[in-house]
Amino acid sequence: MLHYPAAPTDPADGDDASPDAADAFLPRYFARIGYSGAAAPTLEVLAALQAAHIAGIPFEAIDALTGAGIDIGADAIDAKLIGQRRGGYCFEQNGLFLRVLQAIGFAAEGLIGRVRWMLPDDAPPTPRTHMVVRVTIEGRPWLTDVGFGAAVPPQPLAMDREEAQPTRHESYRVVRHRDEWQVAALIESEWRTLYRIENAAPPAIDYELGNWYTSAHPESHFRHQLIAARTTAEARYGLRDNRLTTRLIDGRSDRRYLTADEIERALSEIFLLPVRPHWRGAIERAATAEIVG
Repeated sequence: MLHYPAAPTDPADGDDASPDAADAFLPRYFARIGYSGAAAPTLEVLAALQAAHIAGIPFEAIDALTGAGIDIGADAIDAKLIGQRRGGYCFEQNGLFLRVLQAIGFAAEGLIGRVRWMLPDDAPPTPRTHMVVRVTIEGRPWLTDVGFGAAVPPQPLAMDREEAQPTRHESYRVVRHRDEWQVAALIESEWRTLYRIENAAPPAIDYELGNWYTSAHPESHFRHQLIAARTTAEARYGLRDNRLTTRLIDGRSDRRYLTADEIERALSEIFLLPVRPHWRGAIERAATAEIVG
Protein backbone atom coordinates (compact mmCIF):
# COMPACT_ATOMS: atom_id res chain seq x y z
CA MET A 1 0.00 0.00 0.00
CA LEU A 2 1.33 3.42 -0.95
CA HIS A 3 0.97 6.31 1.46
CA TYR A 4 -0.11 9.75 0.31
CA PRO A 5 1.06 13.13 1.59
CA ALA A 6 -1.08 15.23 3.87
CA ALA A 7 -2.09 18.68 2.70
CA PRO A 8 -0.01 21.44 4.28
CA THR A 9 -1.71 24.44 5.79
CA ASP A 10 -0.54 28.03 5.62
CA PRO A 11 -2.40 30.54 7.77
CA ALA A 12 -0.91 33.40 5.75
CA ASP A 13 -3.03 32.38 2.75
CA GLY A 14 -6.78 32.60 3.03
CA ASP A 15 -9.59 32.98 0.51
CA ASP A 16 -8.71 36.60 -0.22
CA ALA A 17 -9.51 37.10 -3.88
CA SER A 18 -8.34 40.70 -4.11
CA PRO A 19 -5.42 41.48 -6.46
CA ASP A 20 -2.00 41.11 -4.88
CA ALA A 21 -0.12 44.33 -4.21
CA ALA A 22 3.15 44.45 -6.12
CA ASP A 23 5.27 44.42 -2.98
CA ALA A 24 3.43 41.39 -1.59
CA PHE A 25 3.32 39.28 -4.76
CA LEU A 26 6.56 37.33 -4.35
CA PRO A 27 6.24 36.71 -0.57
CA ARG A 28 2.69 35.41 -1.03
CA TYR A 29 3.76 33.19 -3.92
CA PHE A 30 6.72 31.83 -1.94
CA ALA A 31 4.41 31.08 1.01
CA ARG A 32 1.96 29.38 -1.35
CA ILE A 33 4.56 26.91 -2.63
CA GLY A 34 6.45 26.57 0.66
CA TYR A 35 9.64 28.12 -0.68
CA SER A 36 12.10 29.81 1.70
CA GLY A 37 15.25 29.94 -0.42
CA ALA A 38 17.03 32.71 -2.26
CA ALA A 39 15.36 34.94 -4.84
CA ALA A 40 18.14 35.39 -7.40
CA PRO A 41 18.20 34.71 -11.17
CA THR A 42 20.33 31.56 -11.03
CA LEU A 43 19.80 28.05 -12.37
CA GLU A 44 19.76 26.64 -8.84
CA VAL A 45 16.95 28.99 -7.81
CA LEU A 46 15.03 28.26 -11.01
CA ALA A 47 15.21 24.50 -10.38
CA ALA A 48 14.17 24.90 -6.74
CA LEU A 49 11.20 27.10 -7.63
CA GLN A 50 10.04 24.72 -10.37
CA ALA A 51 10.15 21.73 -8.01
CA ALA A 52 8.35 23.61 -5.23
CA HIS A 53 5.70 24.91 -7.61
CA ILE A 54 4.66 21.57 -9.09
CA ALA A 55 4.56 20.02 -5.60
CA GLY A 56 2.62 22.88 -4.05
CA ILE A 57 0.16 23.95 -6.77
CA PRO A 58 -1.67 21.05 -8.43
CA PHE A 59 -2.62 20.76 -12.07
CA GLU A 60 -6.40 20.85 -12.53
CA ALA A 61 -9.06 22.21 -14.88
CA ILE A 62 -12.21 21.76 -12.82
CA ASP A 63 -13.54 25.19 -13.79
CA ALA A 64 -13.55 24.07 -17.43
CA LEU A 65 -15.35 20.85 -16.51
CA THR A 66 -18.06 22.63 -14.50
CA GLY A 67 -18.50 25.38 -17.07
CA ALA A 68 -17.29 28.13 -14.74
CA GLY A 69 -14.74 29.27 -17.32
CA ILE A 70 -11.06 30.12 -16.91
CA ASP A 71 -9.74 33.68 -16.80
CA ILE A 72 -6.00 33.94 -17.50
CA GLY A 73 -5.65 37.58 -16.53
CA ALA A 74 -2.94 38.15 -13.92
CA ASP A 75 -5.33 39.27 -11.17
CA ALA A 76 -7.63 36.28 -11.73
CA ILE A 77 -4.72 33.82 -11.69
CA ASP A 78 -3.26 35.30 -8.50
CA ALA A 79 -6.64 35.28 -6.75
CA LYS A 80 -7.30 31.65 -7.74
CA LEU A 81 -3.90 29.94 -7.46
CA ILE A 82 -2.51 31.98 -4.56
CA GLY A 83 -5.44 33.45 -2.66
CA GLN A 84 -7.92 30.59 -3.02
CA ARG A 85 -5.22 27.86 -2.99
CA ARG A 86 -6.59 26.35 -6.20
CA GLY A 87 -4.67 24.70 -9.01
CA GLY A 88 -4.82 25.38 -12.71
CA TYR A 89 -3.62 24.34 -16.13
CA CYS A 90 -0.81 25.57 -18.34
CA PHE A 91 -1.98 29.10 -19.15
CA GLU A 92 -2.62 29.76 -15.47
CA GLN A 93 0.37 27.89 -14.05
CA ASN A 94 3.01 29.04 -16.50
CA GLY A 95 1.50 32.52 -16.71
CA LEU A 96 2.01 32.84 -12.95
CA PHE A 97 5.46 31.26 -13.06
CA LEU A 98 6.57 33.61 -15.84
CA ARG A 99 5.61 36.68 -13.82
CA VAL A 100 7.36 35.29 -10.75
CA LEU A 101 10.58 34.69 -12.67
CA GLN A 102 10.48 38.13 -14.26
CA ALA A 103 9.87 39.75 -10.85
CA ILE A 104 12.96 37.98 -9.49
CA GLY A 105 15.04 39.23 -12.40
CA PHE A 106 15.22 36.23 -14.75
CA ALA A 107 15.33 36.80 -18.50
CA ALA A 108 12.15 34.83 -19.15
CA GLU A 109 9.52 34.72 -21.90
CA GLY A 110 6.48 32.63 -22.69
CA LEU A 111 6.29 30.26 -25.66
CA ILE A 112 3.32 28.39 -27.12
CA GLY A 113 2.95 25.07 -28.87
CA ARG A 114 0.91 22.02 -29.76
CA VAL A 115 0.30 19.09 -27.42
CA ARG A 116 1.28 15.72 -28.93
CA TRP A 117 0.92 13.62 -25.80
CA MET A 118 -0.47 10.12 -26.46
CA LEU A 119 -0.75 10.80 -30.20
CA PRO A 120 0.94 8.86 -33.05
CA ASP A 121 3.65 10.73 -34.91
CA ASP A 122 1.49 11.02 -38.03
CA ALA A 123 -1.55 12.43 -36.23
CA PRO A 124 -2.92 15.71 -37.68
CA PRO A 125 -1.74 18.97 -36.12
CA THR A 126 -3.36 19.89 -32.81
CA PRO A 127 -4.31 23.43 -31.72
CA ARG A 128 -1.72 25.71 -30.10
CA THR A 129 -2.89 25.09 -26.55
CA HIS A 130 0.21 24.67 -24.40
CA MET A 131 2.27 27.42 -22.80
CA VAL A 132 5.79 26.99 -21.45
CA VAL A 133 8.50 29.40 -20.28
CA ARG A 134 11.98 29.87 -21.75
CA VAL A 135 14.61 31.25 -19.39
CA THR A 136 18.03 32.44 -20.52
CA ILE A 137 20.80 32.20 -17.92
CA GLU A 138 24.31 33.31 -18.83
CA GLY A 139 23.44 33.02 -22.51
CA ARG A 140 22.04 29.49 -22.22
CA PRO A 141 18.32 28.77 -22.87
CA TRP A 142 16.34 26.59 -20.46
CA LEU A 143 12.80 25.29 -20.89
CA THR A 144 10.67 25.39 -17.75
CA ASP A 145 7.13 24.08 -17.48
CA VAL A 146 4.93 23.85 -14.38
CA GLY A 147 1.68 23.14 -16.22
CA PHE A 148 1.72 19.79 -18.02
CA GLY A 149 -0.08 17.50 -15.63
CA ALA A 150 1.27 14.09 -14.68
CA ALA A 151 4.15 14.24 -17.19
CA VAL A 152 5.36 17.74 -16.31
CA PRO A 153 9.17 18.09 -16.42
CA PRO A 154 10.30 18.26 -12.77
CA GLN A 155 13.30 20.48 -13.49
CA PRO A 156 14.55 22.94 -16.13
CA LEU A 157 15.59 21.34 -19.42
CA ALA A 158 18.53 22.64 -21.44
CA MET A 159 17.42 23.69 -24.91
CA ASP A 160 20.91 23.62 -26.43
CA ARG A 161 21.51 19.88 -26.13
CA GLU A 162 19.63 16.98 -27.69
CA GLU A 163 20.83 14.07 -25.58
CA ALA A 164 18.71 12.63 -22.78
CA GLN A 165 18.46 14.71 -19.62
CA PRO A 166 17.83 12.57 -16.51
CA THR A 167 15.58 13.82 -13.69
CA ARG A 168 14.36 12.30 -10.41
CA HIS A 169 11.45 10.96 -12.43
CA GLU A 170 11.78 10.33 -16.18
CA SER A 171 14.49 11.35 -18.58
CA TYR A 172 13.62 14.09 -21.07
CA ARG A 173 14.89 15.16 -24.45
CA VAL A 174 14.58 18.53 -26.22
CA VAL A 175 15.20 18.42 -29.97
CA ARG A 176 15.03 21.36 -32.34
CA HIS A 177 13.30 20.98 -35.71
CA ARG A 178 13.77 24.23 -37.63
CA ASP A 179 11.54 26.72 -35.77
CA GLU A 180 10.10 24.22 -33.29
CA TRP A 181 11.28 22.41 -30.20
CA GLN A 182 10.07 18.84 -29.64
CA VAL A 183 9.98 17.76 -26.00
CA ALA A 184 9.77 14.04 -25.18
CA ALA A 185 9.90 11.90 -22.05
CA LEU A 186 11.26 8.37 -21.66
CA ILE A 187 8.30 6.41 -20.30
CA GLU A 188 8.40 2.63 -19.96
CA SER A 189 11.50 2.50 -22.20
CA GLU A 190 9.80 4.48 -24.97
CA TRP A 191 10.34 8.09 -25.99
CA ARG A 192 6.94 9.78 -26.02
CA THR A 193 6.48 13.27 -27.37
CA LEU A 194 4.81 15.68 -24.94
CA TYR A 195 4.54 18.73 -27.16
CA ARG A 196 6.13 20.82 -29.89
CA ILE A 197 6.86 24.42 -28.98
CA GLU A 198 7.36 27.30 -31.41
CA ASN A 199 10.60 29.23 -31.10
CA ALA A 200 9.17 32.76 -31.21
CA ALA A 201 7.38 34.33 -28.24
CA PRO A 202 3.72 34.86 -29.22
CA PRO A 203 1.50 37.91 -28.66
CA ALA A 204 -0.85 37.72 -25.68
CA ILE A 205 -3.90 37.11 -27.89
CA ASP A 206 -2.52 33.68 -28.84
CA TYR A 207 -2.71 32.62 -25.20
CA GLU A 208 -6.28 33.94 -25.01
CA LEU A 209 -7.29 31.90 -28.06
CA GLY A 210 -5.55 28.78 -26.76
CA ASN A 211 -7.19 29.21 -23.37
CA TRP A 212 -10.62 29.61 -24.96
CA TYR A 213 -10.20 26.41 -26.96
CA THR A 214 -8.89 24.43 -24.00
CA SER A 215 -11.53 25.62 -21.54
CA ALA A 216 -14.62 26.01 -23.74
CA HIS A 217 -14.41 24.10 -27.03
CA PRO A 218 -16.69 21.03 -27.08
CA GLU A 219 -13.80 18.80 -28.21
CA SER A 220 -11.48 19.78 -25.37
CA HIS A 221 -11.02 16.80 -23.06
CA PHE A 222 -11.03 19.15 -20.07
CA ARG A 223 -14.74 19.71 -20.78
CA HIS A 224 -15.44 16.00 -20.36
CA GLN A 225 -12.94 14.56 -17.86
CA LEU A 226 -12.00 15.27 -14.28
CA ILE A 227 -8.22 15.60 -14.38
CA ALA A 228 -5.76 16.48 -11.62
CA ALA A 229 -2.04 15.91 -11.17
CA ARG A 230 0.72 16.68 -8.71
CA THR A 231 4.45 15.90 -8.76
CA THR A 232 6.64 15.80 -5.66
CA ALA A 233 10.27 14.79 -5.19
CA GLU A 234 9.10 11.28 -4.30
CA ALA A 235 6.12 10.58 -6.56
CA ARG A 236 3.74 11.56 -9.30
CA TYR A 237 0.01 11.52 -8.62
CA GLY A 238 -2.52 11.54 -11.46
CA LEU A 239 -6.32 11.48 -11.38
CA ARG A 240 -8.34 10.88 -14.53
CA ASP A 241 -12.03 10.73 -13.70
CA ASN A 242 -12.20 7.83 -11.19
CA ARG A 243 -8.71 6.38 -11.81
CA LEU A 244 -5.98 7.39 -9.41
CA THR A 245 -2.42 6.52 -10.40
CA THR A 246 0.65 6.88 -8.19
CA ARG A 247 4.19 6.42 -9.53
CA LEU A 248 7.10 6.48 -7.10
CA ILE A 249 10.65 7.34 -8.13
CA ASP A 250 11.79 3.84 -7.12
CA GLY A 251 9.65 2.34 -9.90
CA ARG A 252 6.71 1.18 -7.83
CA SER A 253 3.27 2.18 -9.02
CA ASP A 254 -0.30 1.88 -7.81
CA ARG A 255 -3.56 2.26 -9.71
CA ARG A 256 -7.00 2.13 -8.22
CA TYR A 257 -10.54 3.22 -8.99
CA LEU A 258 -12.39 5.55 -6.66
CA THR A 259 -15.94 6.18 -5.57
CA ALA A 260 -17.31 9.73 -5.58
CA ASP A 261 -16.49 10.18 -1.90
CA GLU A 262 -12.98 8.85 -2.49
CA ILE A 263 -12.47 11.21 -5.44
CA GLU A 264 -13.49 14.13 -3.26
CA ARG A 265 -11.10 13.00 -0.53
CA ALA A 266 -8.26 12.55 -3.03
CA LEU A 267 -8.79 16.03 -4.44
CA SER A 268 -8.44 17.40 -0.93
CA GLU A 269 -5.73 15.21 0.58
CA ILE A 270 -3.53 14.32 -2.40
CA PHE A 271 -4.09 17.23 -4.76
CA LEU A 272 -4.43 19.80 -1.95
CA LEU A 273 -7.58 21.39 -3.37
CA PRO A 274 -10.30 23.19 -1.36
CA VAL A 275 -13.20 21.14 -2.72
CA ARG A 276 -16.26 23.27 -3.56
CA PRO A 277 -19.84 22.01 -3.08
CA HIS A 278 -20.75 22.75 -6.70
CA TRP A 279 -18.08 20.28 -7.87
CA ARG A 280 -20.11 17.35 -6.56
CA GLY A 281 -22.06 16.77 -9.78
CA ALA A 282 -18.86 16.53 -11.82
CA ILE A 283 -17.30 14.27 -9.19
CA GLU A 284 -20.28 11.90 -9.25
CA ARG A 285 -20.15 11.71 -13.05
CA ALA A 286 -16.41 11.01 -12.90
CA ALA A 287 -17.02 8.16 -10.45
CA THR A 288 -19.10 6.31 -13.04
CA ALA A 289 -16.81 6.93 -16.01
CA GLU A 290 -15.40 4.08 -18.09
CA ILE A 291 -11.78 4.84 -18.91
CA VAL A 292 -10.21 3.31 -21.99
CA GLY A 293 -6.41 3.28 -22.28
